[in-house]
Amino acid sequence: MSEPGRGRVVAVVGPTATGKSELAIELAERLDAEIVNADSMQLYEGMDVGTAKVTPAQRRDVPHHLLDIWPITKSAAVAEYQSMARTEIGDIHGRGRLPLLVGGSGLYVRAAIDRLDFPGESPAIRTRLLGELHELGPRTLHARLAELDAEAAAHILTTNGRRIVRALEVIEITGGPFTARMPGFDAIYDVVQIGLERTDLDDRVARRVDRMMGGGLLEEVRRLLPDGLRASPTAGKALGYAQLLAVMDDGGHIVGDLDEAVATTVRATRRFVRRQRSWFRRDPRVRWIDAAAPDAIERALAAITPTLEA
Repeated sequence: MSEPGRGRVVAVVGPTATGKSELAIELAERLDAEIVNADSMQLYEGMDVGTAKVTPAQRRDVPHHLLDIWPITKSAAVAEYQSMARTEIGDIHGRGRLPLLVGGSGLYVRAAIDRLDFPGESPAIRTRLLGELHELGPRTLHARLAELDAEAAAHILTTNGRRIVRALEVIEITGGPFTARMPGFDAIYDVVQIGLERTDLDDRVARRVDRMMGGGLLEEVRRLLPDGLRASPTAGKALGYAQLLAVMDDGGHIVGDLDEAVATTVRATRRFVRRQRSWFRRDPRVRWIDAAAPDAIERALAAITPTLEA
């Protein structure tokens, strides 16, 4: 891992459906860069269609790292990702090339580039909290979180049981508020963050979901069922996958309203986009670019190149 203040890193961030992967590949070709994935769901093996994972052909010989590294049964582990991402960044620096971090998972981006220390885990506490989640439901646990850490509760959906449980686990382990674990913006690298935004995201999200359904998302969910997708604490809750699982039996047969599942995926993705936008807008280091502009790649290069030449 690079020492603090050493080594250049470029990050391409922003909401879902802004075109981060495509622009990043263009940048990588022009900057002699290698891409490090910072999309939490693209870490999972076999989750291709529903995460819009770039195919080998689409990568155009640009090296991509940290794709397909976890089985779908694995629980999200941002501390583990942090270690792997920094190892990849150090290796890319060692090859004399530029690391290009790409993704819309805000915590994973910050874990890779900033001074963030993550508390450990307690299997006993987590197991107990998961049992309470199953028995009482996420809203009851969210109300408990709001009493202990109102700021954390304000940033976690009442339906996101996994994140609620993790926040409560951290509070119990550390004895302090969950939000206190997120310090200021203090990068360990010389980082330039390019944020992609566009005004037509609602329409693009709808088209993206339709494209995924046409591209085999239903078949992908069926294929992953025997591998444990439904029981997965993280992968099974991913956008699109969770909604299709809700209308599918264990044999992969549709037993509910598929059209409503698709519509629910669109609505949930739009809400997710708003949360991503809010997260990245809080970071004053992000340099925003209209991804719909015909010269978006040139604007990104203009923001990046002076720092590379400094």
